[in-house]
Amino acid sequence: MAQSGPDFSMADFLGAISATVRPGPARPVVVHADELEELPADQVHNPTRLLIAGRLPTTTFEIFRQTIPPGLSSDMQRHHHETVHYVISGEGHSEIEDDTETWSTGDFIYTPPWTWHRHYNDSTERPVEFLTIENSRLLGLLGVGRRQSAGLATVKEARERFEEDPR
Repeated sequence: MAQSGPDFSMADFLGAISATVRPGPARPVVVHADELEELPADQVHNPTRLLIAGRLPTTTFEIFRQTIPPGLSSDMQRHHHETVHYVISGEGHSEIEDDTETWSTGDFIYTPPWTWHRHYNDSTERPVEFLTIENSRLLGLLGVGRRQSAGLATVKEARERFEEDPR
């Protein structure tokens, strides 16, 4: 059974689940918007605002609400975990390694592990809002989580700063 991609089948996936699944005891099951915790600016390394749903008892993934102010961007970074951004509102583009892709409200942006990437708000008037989900907790539990930031650099500058062979 394919885990993802074009050969993935929801019917096969659901059919592989045991007939008996016990409900999990983890709580809280809801974290309200006013309970989100803002990450301190010195931990963010870019002009975006990150609110974390840290009280959710997830063990393998982390959930954030990320805001990129008008005309600004996240930092150029890479990390061992996978990330998916759901665009709640706004429009912009992302550099992911040597690819540049545009996106807008309702789109999903996937960032593969250990790829240089940066997300840009193309509006000069409205912020971009993302729901960001990453499997960083799992990698942290395994002791293999790693992140690098090159600041407000290009992919080429990030590669040079971290002494990589340019592509």
